[in-house]
Amino acid sequence: MSYILEVKNLRKEYKDLIAVDDISFKIPTGICFGLLGPNGAGKTTIIEMIEGITVPTSGEIIYRGNPQNEDFALQAGIQFQSTSVMERLTSREILNLFHGLYPKTVPISKLIKLCDLEPLLDRVATKLSGGQTQRLMFALALINDPKIVFLDEPTTGLDPQSRRNLWSLVGQIKSRGKTILLTTHYMDEAEILCDHLVIVDHGEIIAEGSPIELLKRQFGHYYVCVDKQDCDPESLNLEAIEQADHYEIRSEFVEETLKYLMDKDVPLNSIRVRQPTLEDLFLKITGHSLRE
Repeated sequence: MSYILEVKNLRKEYKDLIAVDDISFKIPTGICFGLLGPNGAGKTTIIEMIEGITVPTSGEIIYRGNPQNEDFALQAGIQFQSTSVMERLTSREILNLFHGLYPKTVPISKLIKLCDLEPLLDRVATKLSGGQTQRLMFALALINDPKIVFLDEPTTGLDPQSRRNLWSLVGQIKSRGKTILLTTHYMDEAEILCDHLVIVDHGEIIAEGSPIELLKRQFGHYYVCVDKQDCDPESLNLEAIEQADHYEIRSEFVEETLKYLMDKDVPLNSIRVRQPTLEDLFLKITGHSLRE
């Protein structure tokens, strides 16, 4: 298998704090590789060390078989977690500015079409909405025709429609053979976009694999969910997890559980079945929620 990036025993210390503790992983060419974890888990520190923004305390970063060099800087595209755009410049002027910084570039016309920037070109970039700004930042990350693209929590703070638009862009870029390194704390985002995941907590890798592999490895059951007003687990002699508006019954044999509930006159329209999610996985491994 061809690996575009290898991280070996990466460590970052800040006085008494170990932000990243002996992290190692390999990223195959042409996939969306995800770093998943709660805020403060060390995701941004890891990605900034790989990008060359932060100097590791120890460890190695290998790009296309060699230590990082000038090729990496020219062949990497980066969309930061938070970026300030130039005041008074329009989106068109910013695109032209960045286009002149690299020896190899993608035609601006292609980026405009890909990221749907035509309506934004003559608008001052600081006046764009969050989703519009992220589309512009995505275009800037692609302007040097990178082989690997770094996206650090690109959908944080965006409305659902803007998040979906950015997911579509990520899918289009991956379909063109680009490798993507994505950090996120959204479980649905990781499950939808990522081919392979490293789950991080307190600066350490706690699980690794594809979303499907991780869930199959840890779970052999489903959850049967029943609205609270239609179910009393104690009277039905069932063990259930209480949620805000429903109960969740762990079941290895869904058909039997559904039949039992219907035999007890629980309304069918109150019942739904869900598979375990990455949040369930994180809770099982660490004992606390991914969102905490």
